[in-house]
Amino acid sequence: MTSNVVETIVELKECDAGGEALCSSGASVGNRTYSVNSEASEDSASAPLLPDVTFSVPSQNAAHMAAGTSRENQPLLGGSFREEREEVNTWQDDPQFTDLVRQAEVAIDNGILPERISQGSSGSYFVKNNHGTVIGVFKPKDEEPYGRLNPKWTKYMHKICCPCCFGRSCLVPNQGYLSEAGASLVDVKLHLNVVPKTKVVKLASETFNYTRFDREKTRAKKIVSERFPNVGRHFHRIGLPRKVGSFQTFVEGYKDADFYLRRFESEPLPADLASQFQKRFERLVLLDYIIRNTDRGNDNWLIKYEKPDLVESLDTNDITDWGLINRGSIDVAAIDNGLAFPFKHPDSWRAYPYHWAWLPYAKQPFSNETKELVLPLLSDMNFVQELCDDLYNLFKTDKGFDRHVCERQMSVVRGQILNLTQALRDNKSPVQLVQMPAVIVERSKGRVGTTARFRSFSDTFTQSFQEKSPFFSWC
Repeated sequence: MTSNVVETIVELKECDAGGEALCSSGASVGNRTYSVNSEASEDSASAPLLPDVTFSVPSQNAAHMAAGTSRENQPLLGGSFREEREEVNTWQDDPQFTDLVRQAEVAIDNGILPERISQGSSGSYFVKNNHGTVIGVFKPKDEEPYGRLNPKWTKYMHKICCPCCFGRSCLVPNQGYLSEAGASLVDVKLHLNVVPKTKVVKLASETFNYTRFDREKTRAKKIVSERFPNVGRHFHRIGLPRKVGSFQTFVEGYKDADFYLRRFESEPLPADLASQFQKRFERLVLLDYIIRNTDRGNDNWLIKYEKPDLVESLDTNDITDWGLINRGSIDVAAIDNGLAFPFKHPDSWRAYPYHWAWLPYAKQPFSNETKELVLPLLSDMNFVQELCDDLYNLFKTDKGFDRHVCERQMSVVRGQILNLTQALRDNKSPVQLVQMPAVIVERSKGRVGTTARFRSFSDTFTQSFQEKSPFFSWC
């Protein structure tokens, strides 16, 4: 080894209590000092130092202590609950609706609680934002007409006094919230734009109807959390439990259809608005028929009407602008879709007809605009199967989901689509559509192939007609 070779050793030395380094030169970090000792000849005194830094492998005890420290720093509650809580009421593909529900949650936290709606036969609530403005309607699953916590006593008396006519035998019990969300899904898939956006959400509020046990348990948790914070932080949730239900966007400026329908009898619509209303009405018909809505009266769909006005121009010399015409507008909103998607056509006591079938608008054939909107989609069996798959994925989120019952529901949907497609091709009217025989299109049970993709191509369907009719056909 020549004298030009420089040996550099990086040594780690402990400092004394006074903070002075035990080495001749170094840089102190915390209570440790790092020093560089170099041995070189006078000729190489001006040469740059290129130290070889050596690292010592920590002992097993040190590694064990580090691992124990990392585990000790981890929260007592696992991340799974936090992730689950963050995923509630979040839709990556719909940030606007996510923000709307966030507004409702913040308002509830700030004491602006949902308000129970007096009308109807179930527990439904107007949900507000921080400014007190109504932004949605929430319908909890357990407060539906035949739910166990329905605050309206009329259905309870119905169940006690008249059990033979209790409920609707063609519907899945207590799944109205899924029916509301399913109607919105069909509306979006077919681009109808008549159903206010509706999704399944989870909310909690003191104004909701809870059992006494839930309220007392929440009260006890709050007391324990305030007096013993170390114990309270182990609770997954201190407040009232969240309720699952449907959340529908609130629409402003609408009134019950019955109000305007009576008005239009004495004050007919202008020709252009009448044509516009006819097209919107046809979209309502399409939705109700596909989902087989069993509760579509004139009091649970809405109309928004702005009457045309003639506004005088300020410039009387301008002949082309002597009168500015506000042409007005009219629109339709389909709400209360909770009694739809039956697993069979009504065949017992009542037929549950579509009440819009008695309106004069139902006697006109479907317009070309309506045909061009939906006929290409409904004629595509791949689209129909995709729609049924989306509904299946929605319905299976319910705890009481039954795959066989859901398949029967989809059989009714396929049959309705088959009838609707034929009616549109034959240039029929809505009233002629509802007079067509009820059809059920069932999936064949036999399958061929081993892979899911091959089975999807080998699926076959059988068509059948319902022979049994309900006792009363007019109600």
